[in-house]
Amino acid sequence: MDDAAPPVPDPHARRWWQVIGSLPMAVTVLVAVNAGYILLVALGNITDYGTNLAFVQHVLAMDTTNFGGRPGTGLDPDIMWRAITSPAVWNIAYVAIIVWESAAAILLVLATALMIAGMVRREFRAARAVSSIGLIMVVALFFGAFVAIGGEWFGMWRSTQWNGLDTAFRNGMLAAVALILIHVPVAGWSRRSAPVRS
Repeated sequence: MDDAAPPVPDPHARRWWQVIGSLPMAVTVLVAVNAGYILLVALGNITDYGTNLAFVQHVLAMDTTNFGGRPGTGLDPDIMWRAITSPAVWNIAYVAIIVWESAAAILLVLATALMIAGMVRREFRAARAVSSIGLIMVVALFFGAFVAIGGEWFGMWRSTQWNGLDTAFRNGMLAAVALILIHVPVAGWSRRSAPVRS
């Protein structure tokens, strides 16, 4: 007869629901959402090139920065010197945006895979680094290019027809929240955190 006592469960081991409710899992979901979103944006801009080219054209040309007036009328001469009316520059700017979006999407898809692998290995250094780079690119695109350059320099805030500031702010905040959470120092990021038990 075996007198050995049954194994005592580790009281510090994490249960499955604690893993699902952990910060690394929340960040993994946010990184995946950002990856899916920016991938769809890039794909849409590539496959339906003309639709958002018109947006870039009107923002750079500043022809609707008249608070809802007829395009090309009532424009402020004090800022119209900033306008770019060259179709070649419109296309170069738009292609640059698409390349930037595509690069961010690739990095965030990779980061999502690394995050999922990190949930298994409990090692997130590479996942957090790649996620940070991709999310910084998204924040730079929406807050830098759209809000700062498009919104302020090219006066997009004055346009009622071609104004993407609200959308840019939402997209930038989605990435910024994930970026902040990635850098919150918690035990769940460490290999030393407790193993999972059922």
